Amino acid sequence: MNDILPPDSAKWEWLEDKVRALMARYAYRNIRTPIVEPTPLFVRGLGEVTDIVEKEMYSFEDRLNGEQLTLRPEATAGVVRAVAEHNMLYEGGKRLYYMGPMFRHERPQRGRYRQFHQIGAEALGFPGAEVDAELILLANTLWRELGLKNIRLEINSLGEPAERKAHRTALIAYLEQHADTLDEEARRRLHSNPLRILDTKNPAMQSLVDAAPRLIDFLGAESLAHFSSVKAILDANGVEWRVNPRLVRGMDYYNLTVFEFVTDQLGSQGTICGGGRYDYLIEQVGGKPAPAVGWALGVERVLELLKEQGNVVPALVPDVYAIVPSVAALPLAMSTVERLRTQGVKVQMHAAPAGGDGMGSMKSQFKKADASGAVHALIFGEDELSRGMVTLKSLRDGAGAQSERALDALADWAPHLQSIS
Repeated sequence: MNDILPPDSAKWEWLEDKVRALMARYAYRNIRTPIVEPTPLFVRGLGEVTDIVEKEMYSFEDRLNGEQLTLRPEATAGVVRAVAEHNMLYEGGKRLYYMGPMFRHERPQRGRYRQFHQIGAEALGFPGAEVDAELILLANTLWRELGLKNIRLEINSLGEPAERKAHRTALIAYLEQHADTLDEEARRRLHSNPLRILDTKNPAMQSLVDAAPRLIDFLGAESLAHFSSVKAILDANGVEWRVNPRLVRGMDYYNLTVFEFVTDQLGSQGTICGGGRYDYLIEQVGGKPAPAVGWALGVERVLELLKEQGNVVPALVPDVYAIVPSVAALPLAMSTVERLRTQGVKVQMHAAPAGGDGMGSMKSQFKKADASGAVHALIFGEDELSRGMVTLKSLRDGAGAQSERALDALADWAPHLQSIS
């Protein structure tokens, strides 16, 4: 687990602002759920034999009442619980999004931490393939607006429970015929969750997995039609995709469409966003049956990819650095700074140094003004103030152009500070 400090935290704010603006354009609304939920919620929702439940959850007993609690390893189960608990689908479907920390006790990898952060979008109460496609388009638009490249979209269909059951029977029979090739984890999962064996990263099992029965060959007409509709909408929007018949995702709750956005620039674990349809999860956590689909992205991994691809995230810098030569000028300087802020100008106010005498030298103040990244310095010199003026000096034009501005006309010139040279 790690701290996120300035100036790095500005990159997080930039990404979050991009996401909020994009979600608003797609009419998704923010939802915020607790970090701690009852452990059974995740066991029921994610599946008892998933890696998350078996090995990765931070679970504990509440000493006050003995309740079993877990730090959320993912947000979908909590969102679905909230939707069911508050009867949010009573008036129709909901489009929701979230941002926040998740917790998994796994071996840290590049861009992965035990406290990590996800941004996710969930559409609940909508059965149609168009909403599956909408969510994929939403994520694809985000990559474009962030300036990310070389991200490929992999899709698959897991069909419906009866189709998966028929495939499961055939898959187990096939794997039993090759039991001597299975590794220890695959043998453990053979009868509990054989579909996850297809997602193995063990190179020694790849040829076995490649020849295994494919779920897509067991899908009926309705499941295939749903999948075809998703692909047709993606094609109409110029989104490239590749069917990956071994794509199953890590949680048990998925059906029909599943998808991942993958990069080759972050090592072997290249998924930066994944999701799919989960029409049976609401009922599993105690709500009325309702369809749903969603995705989640890893914030740390997206920021790591931005860095890897050389994308420059705009620095969070002030428009103006206020330079105050003397203590006597502070009352007028600070009242002016406050007026500038009400005009929407970002101002960093110089403050007296610790252990120093007065406000510090002009030279040191100008050094701090330059280091702040501010576009301008506003100099509250005694002579200018006595004439009702303040000096505005450019810090970024290379020439240091400066001029005086009247304090009583601040409303006229303050809104244009960023464009004054």
